[in-house]
Amino acid sequence: QVQLVESGGGLVQAGGSLRLSCAASGRTFSNYDMAWFRRAPGKEREFVVALRRFGSNTYYADFVKGRFTISRDNAKNTMYLQMNSLKPEDTAVYYCAARIASLLQVMSTTTYNYWGQGTQVTVSS
Repeated sequence: QVQLVESGGGLVQAGGSLRLSCAASGRTFSNYDMAWFRRAPGKEREFVVALRRFGSNTYYADFVKGRFTISRDNAKNTMYLQMNSLKPEDTAVYYCAARIASLLQVMSTTTYNYWGQGTQVTVSS
């Protein structure tokens, strides 16, 4: 079992930055692919970014390329999402997700076994 806890959400003005953290416990963090998803009001949960086990393979949704950066610190069992140039349309609950390292594609919610409780990000215009 893996427990995931997100933090770092909040209210920010358009153009601002936030850094989300996802702290993992319970299993060897380095064995897991990690990802961020988000759910905006009235919408389905959508893929944001993923980072495979060894950290060199990253995958970004087109709408965050050049603005968001994912990273992980295996020594601290923590994943980060640096979000810059935030837009009002980035307003959502952000969730971190984990799965045992896999060759499965990274963008589907169904391939992740563990989820955090979510952290709210609100971007004002």
